[in-house]
Amino acid sequence: MAKADYYDVLGVSRDASPDEIKKAFRRAAVEHHPDRGGDEAKFKEINEAYEVLKDADKRRRYDQFGHAGVGGSGGGNPFGGFGGSAQNINFDFGDLGLGDIFNSFFGGGGGQSQQARQARGRDVEATVEISFTEAIFGTDVELSLNLNDRCEHCKGTTVEPGYELKTCDRCQGSGQVVSVTRTIFGNIQQATICPKCHGSGKVPQQICSVCHGKGTQSKRQTIDLKIPAGIDDGATIRLREHGEAIANGPKGDLYVNIRVKPDKKFTREGDLILSEEHVNMVEAALGTEIDVATVDGPVRMKIPAGTQSGSDFKLSNRGVPHLKSSGRGPHIVTIIVDTPTKLSKQQQEILRAFNNEPKKHKLF
Repeated sequence: MAKADYYDVLGVSRDASPDEIKKAFRRAAVEHHPDRGGDEAKFKEINEAYEVLKDADKRRRYDQFGHAGVGGSGGGNPFGGFGGSAQNINFDFGDLGLGDIFNSFFGGGGGQSQQARQARGRDVEATVEISFTEAIFGTDVELSLNLNDRCEHCKGTTVEPGYELKTCDRCQGSGQVVSVTRTIFGNIQQATICPKCHGSGKVPQQICSVCHGKGTQSKRQTIDLKIPAGIDDGATIRLREHGEAIANGPKGDLYVNIRVKPDKKFTREGDLILSEEHVNMVEAALGTEIDVATVDGPVRMKIPAGTQSGSDFKLSNRGVPHLKSSGRGPHIVTIIVDTPTKLSKQQQEILRAFNNEPKKHKLF
C-alpha cells in the first residue's frame, strides 16, 4: 500500500512555512492522540510526517525524491519490542505535553506477579560493537559470557542424585506463608511466597553436593549471534532463554544492545546512506563523470553540466537493506563544488575575460 503524501497528512501546502507545519502538527496530534480516542495508526503517520517536514534537509530530499529520499521503508511495526530486528522510534511532541501520555499508552509495564517473575532466571544484558559495513550487510558474532547455568550434577533440581523432593514443612506444600499484622483496624492477613521452597511447595530430601541446593553453577558460555542486515545503532536483539538459569525453572533472556561505529565516509538516516563527493568548478560547469564510493564498491556516476554545489543525486538500491521487507534504500550523494583559492595569472585572466562576456553568454 502506497504511503500518503506527508503534506496531505498534515493538511498543509507544499510551500508551507516551518511555523505553519508546526501548528498543523500540534492540531493533528491532539485530535488523533490514542489516549484521547484517536486512531493509533493515524497518530503515528502524523508524527512520521512531521519528523521529515520539520527538518530542512529531510524536507528538501523528500520534495526531490519522495519517500525514498528520507529512508522510509514503508512497512514494519516500530512498536515491535525486543524481537530480533526492532528499531527505536522517537516522537516529537514539542510543548504539547503529550510525551508522558504516549509513553504510558504504549509503555508496556507488565502485570506479571512477583511469583511469576521469580519462577524464571535473571535476564542478562550485553553490548556488541560492529562496523558500519557489518550493520549494512549483517554479520555473525561470538559472545563469551559468565552466566549461571544449570548444575550438571543435579540437572537444576537442587536434589542430590538418588534422592527426591519432599513437601515443604514450612508452608505444607502451598508455596505461601500467611502472616498476621495487628492494626487499629483489626488483624490483617498477608500471604507471601514461602522463603524456604521459594513458592514451589517442595524441598530436597538431601541438597545437591555440588551446587549446595542452588541448582546452578557459574560457567563461561559461548553464544553465536546472527546480526541481520540493516540493523541500526541502538537496536536490541532478544535471545530467549539465553540468560541465567534458576533452579526448577526456565532460563531468563539475553538482550544484546547493538552499537555501530561511525564511518569516515558514510552516514545513515533510516534506510538511506548519505555521502559527499567533490568536483571542481570547471567539472561542475561542463559536466563530468566520477567514481562514487558506496558500501558495494565504487560506482560510476554522471555529473550533468551546470551542477550546483549542494545538489543531491540518488543511487537506487545502494542504501540500507530493509529489515522487514525486501530491497534496499537509496544512496544519496551530495555534490560539493570546490572553488580554487590560488590561481595562476593566466587562470585569473581567463576568468576575468569570462566574467566580462555579455550576460547572454554567461553560464553563471
